[in-house]
Amino acid sequence: MRRIALINQKGGVGKTTITTNLGHALALAGHRVTVIDLDPQGQLASSYGIFRAPAKGIDQVMLEAQDPASVKQGIRDMLTLIPAGDCLQEIEHLHDGGASRAQLLKQALDGALDDQAFVLFDCPPSSGLLVANAIFAADEALIPVSGDHMSLNGLAKMMLTIKKFEPYLSKPLPTWIALNRYFPRRRLCKEVSEKLKRHFSDQLIHTPIREAAVIAECPGIGRTIFEYKPGSQSAKEFQSLATELLARDPG
Repeated sequence: MRRIALINQKGGVGKTTITTNLGHALALAGHRVTVIDLDPQGQLASSYGIFRAPAKGIDQVMLEAQDPASVKQGIRDMLTLIPAGDCLQEIEHLHDGGASRAQLLKQALDGALDDQAFVLFDCPPSSGLLVANAIFAADEALIPVSGDHMSLNGLAKMMLTIKKFEPYLSKPLPTWIALNRYFPRRRLCKEVSEKLKRHFSDQLIHTPIREAAVIAECPGIGRTIFEYKPGSQSAKEFQSLATELLARDPG
């Protein structure tokens, strides 16, 4: 099983969009996938067409030691969802438990979801306790970066956050970078792309995900790109992202 945290403390870089479509791409390739919404906004469920967000989810798993199987639901063939739940924000405000607060998710999932090939954590735009839980529970990290300098700053800060946690992890966390919301004709996007290739060549996913109206339209109708426009360039790009991740060796 590969557990991948999609993280960037900057908002608007497309973490939920990538989680939604990457999860479905991997499932379509024949892999069992569970996506877990660690963002209290709870938008992952609606991205798959569940517009009335479930009241219970990963919040109950982490706060009440509820069995993950009791809150997950099948949403597509080979694809299951564990939603955020109404009380997920409370985890950011926990004061008791010391350092163990950052391992609630890891402990809650221990021995669970072992039949899954992939578990994807859709993380909030922060570097708080929920992101710390994702880092401790994950085997890998995928950092989406959009084509602007503020997103690059978010990447730099996220790298520092991961480095801060590494002494407490059982092994270094392999980290991949995905260029998202890419405008190939925009000079700034090209500059960001060149910087990523120069400084993170081994970690950068080769296929960028371009900004496209069809991707923006998908969440409003609760469909992935493979359901809404399966023959589109965007669908091909997400398929490429999945294929490349499958080929990457997390060590």
